[in-house]
Amino acid sequence: MNATRLYLISPLDVSGDFPQRLARAIDASPGLVTAFQFRVKGMDQHEAAALAEPLQAICAERDVGFIVNDSIALAKRLRADGVHLGQKDGTVAEAREELGRDAQIGVTCHDSRHFAMEAGEAGADYVAFGAFFPSTTKDSEYRADLETLEWWYRIFELPSVAIGGITPDNCAPLVTAGADFLAVSGAVWNGDEEAAVRAFAKAIGEAPAPSED
Repeated sequence: MNATRLYLISPLDVSGDFPQRLARAIDASPGLVTAFQFRVKGMDQHEAAALAEPLQAICAERDVGFIVNDSIALAKRLRADGVHLGQKDGTVAEAREELGRDAQIGVTCHDSRHFAMEAGEAGADYVAFGAFFPSTTKDSEYRADLETLEWWYRIFELPSVAIGGITPDNCAPLVTAGADFLAVSGAVWNGDEEAAVRAFAKAIGEAPAPSED
């Protein structure tokens, strides 16, 4: 069984029945989803905190890490499990100081091996490469390649996250290249979330394992 796990990223609208959808997605394949990123834009912290509360509870009940996108301040307010930083969202050191030594801090590294090594040296808990495929969720001017994932897997112990347009149909090469996590959003939320997670579980399980040489 491959060790790759799913890292769910929220849609921008997490109101309405989204908490129920999140619970269904996580429960569809127990143990497959190990992190959830709360990604909302253009709202104040009070509104964001109200939306986050039921989602945090669902994650906590299921031992799924609750990670806030972009905002160290919001992550601190929510007492989130961690924060995911873009290249312009503050430093790992700042996040560590505000959130504590146990926080999970991830860094977007696009297609850059240099950014990834810098993040590792700064004390990040994971690095994210992408986009690997065209995404309907977020435009990206960067396109990462499998060779970067393979290189990271061979040399570094720090976990890697692959992101960008990943679906059950195209994820196998990322698993084989050594991605520790597949960050997925549209492939899960744009349809039946339970069926999508089960399809990911099947695709990950059937993918050739990473080469150790």
